[in-house]
Amino acid sequence: MHSSIEDFEMPNDEQVHLAAESFRLLADPTRIKVLWALLQGESSVACLAELAGAAPAAVSQHLAKLRLAGLVKGRREGTFVYYSAADHHVQRLLDQALFHADHVDRDLPADAHPADAHPA
Repeated sequence: MHSSIEDFEMPNDEQVHLAAESFRLLADPTRIKVLWALLQGESSVACLAELAGAAPAAVSQHLAKLRLAGLVKGRREGTFVYYSAADHHVQRLLDQALFHADHVDRDLPADAHPADAHPA
């Protein structure tokens, strides 16, 4: 069946593993809030904790995992670490996830324009 699709190619095992790991790490509401905040600009753990409504220690643990997965990066300044999203891929990934969630939540038709379904 798929052999009839021109140029069909499955992603390699490493790509699948890394994508699954990224999705696994994004399967947490606090991490999504933290990433969303970081997409707006660089931030400290204390500020992110306040924005996400979580304890600084918990946010620090989430950031460590997100950093290991390559979704965020840190910059040390004295005794403080300032975090930011790793690259534009993180924004596209989160934008699509939130767009899909809003699409499902509002039961929009499949052909709804993205402007009609952007998260409020």
